[in-house]
Amino acid sequence: MQILDGKLVSQKVKNDLKEKVEERRKKGLKLPHLAAVLVGNNGASETYVASKVKSCAEIGFTSTLIRLEADTPEEVLLEKIGELNSDVDVDGILVQLPLPKHISEQKVIEAILPSKDVDGFHPESVGRMVQGLPTYFPATPYGILLLLEHYKIATAGLHAVVIGRSNIVGRPISILLSRSDYPGNCTVTVCHSQTRNLKEICLQGDIIIAALGKPGFLKSDMVKDGAVIIDVGITRVADSTKKSGFSIKGDVDFEAIAPKSSFITPVPGGVGLMTIAALLMNTFKACTAKEI
Repeated sequence: MQILDGKLVSQKVKNDLKEKVEERRKKGLKLPHLAAVLVGNNGASETYVASKVKSCAEIGFTSTLIRLEADTPEEVLLEKIGELNSDVDVDGILVQLPLPKHISEQKVIEAILPSKDVDGFHPESVGRMVQGLPTYFPATPYGILLLLEHYKIATAGLHAVVIGRSNIVGRPISILLSRSDYPGNCTVTVCHSQTRNLKEICLQGDIIIAALGKPGFLKSDMVKDGAVIIDVGITRVADSTKKSGFSIKGDVDFEAIAPKSSFITPVPGGVGLMTIAALLMNTFKACTAKEI
């Protein structure tokens, strides 16, 4: 069993980007600029955005953090996105999800210019991904691909089982793993709350992507020996032994499954860090795309 170390790989990605940014600075070229919008004060969102801003500073990106109150009207948020769309210095726009219930996430996603959609959620970005055209992949699936690539994990011809069908992870990673590229060329099964015989399907999986947001959902008896396990789950669970009052748990019963697996991601320290690395990659691409 080998740990797929998101901390190590994400740092490598950031180091590579830092070198490229420094080369641009020396040549007097524009530096990548990521604008993040945070609505309200969701604890997990605060943590994610702070980490993204810190990573930008670490590698030499320019970053702008825009904070809006939880009761901000939808039209005010859309107006702010319009301003960022028009700002030629901003390369990538990130609106942290989830949003307050009175704001339509779909309207917000569609308001962002596809050329600045570094989260890869815009329908145009998704359509281009489905057709195999150049685009920005959603950050978490892209981060998973970067992990598989770094560890040179063979994927062609394997059966990948994806648990979860969200537009953020489940659906896009199923498309990316089935594409004619590396990592890819998998036979993919997407499972969800209505799937029958889930255990039997998971036992066929050479690669299992658990992305449903239920701590410890994937059990040892659902996994065959030698499977590659990618845990996308990040759930805060009450824990009185922690100073913060909570622990971060994944969707995989790590202690029981790790000995059976060939490769496995930890939580924390796995896919979450790769999501940020992938977002930075997309932002760099958005910056340099203007020069082509």
